[in-house]
Amino acid sequence: MSGGATAAAPTTPVEIGHLPPAWEPEPVRPRLPIGVALVSILIGLVGFVMVLGALLYVLNQTVGSTVLPPSLEIFQAADLFEALVLLVVGVALLAIATSLYRQETWALWTTIVLVFVTTAYLFFTGFITILFVFFVALLVYLLAVRRYFY
Repeated sequence: MSGGATAAAPTTPVEIGHLPPAWEPEPVRPRLPIGVALVSILIGLVGFVMVLGALLYVLNQTVGSTVLPPSLEIFQAADLFEALVLLVVGVALLAIATSLYRQETWALWTTIVLVFVTTAYLFFTGFITILFVFFVALLVYLLAVRRYFY
């Protein structure tokens, strides 16, 4: 018994057809915090009012004050250029509100910058009231929930 027995290697690979497909986890989308939902709804309402005000002013200027009384104008713009600026800002706020509700990071950082600039303006003009405290709390809250955005 000097020689060893060698096993013959299989020539064809073995295929097993009854295994389930490989599991791949789906990316988890974090839930929308209720405060962010409220902030995005408020920003959307402000944007809607700006767009509506600009459109009412343009309608009043083009058609004439006989169709729409001036008392229905939400914002008193001095000319058509100011109404168009108001329209652009309103559309931008609507886009920010929509993206903030969808938890997009750029909308979060844009909102944080806007809140910071407003807070700084209130601070340097000496308008430190409950509105200033609200904006500081909102700034801290938005920084605290930034992990929910992707």
